[in-house]
Amino acid sequence: MADDPDFEYLIVDSTIIRAHQHASGAKKGGAEDQALGRSRGGLSTKIHMAIRGLGGPVRFVLTGGQGGDCPQAHGLIEGLPADVFFADAAYDADPLREAIAEKDAIAVIPSNPSRAKKHPFDRHLYAQRHVMECCFSRLKQFRRVATRYEKTARNYLAVVTIAATILWLR
Repeated sequence: MADDPDFEYLIVDSTIIRAHQHASGAKKGGAEDQALGRSRGGLSTKIHMAIRGLGGPVRFVLTGGQGGDCPQAHGLIEGLPADVFFADAAYDADPLREAIAEKDAIAVIPSNPSRAKKHPFDRHLYAQRHVMECCFSRLKQFRRVATRYEKTARNYLAVVTIAATILWLR
């Protein structure tokens, strides 16, 4: 099973989900964050996800649409073994690269254009990151995932979990 590419690669990325106008207005008073944020397109939620090499979602987190990508990466990869970690330039940060190196894994992350010290990366391996985009496309085929209608983050996370489970079963 160790030779299976599904357990060799771990890919991290995020996507923005537009929230329906009725998704706002959850009951106030709770300290719970509803993972709704303002971005250019209005109210939105961002799904941060880690997948295995063959496209099966492993772990995901919800944040507001304006949230950054890299701060969520540590929680996504924690405890997940892999030989190679893929991410796009938004995840180019020294603490994340150090965390990946501690796992004795290879970081295939292109350097951020504004970075002074450029890190080398394997472009041929990086081409395998399309699996993540395909996973997001399959996930967004579920209407309840593609547009957030739920008022609470807990309910929307349940919808995403059910959709991810169906993807695993296919």
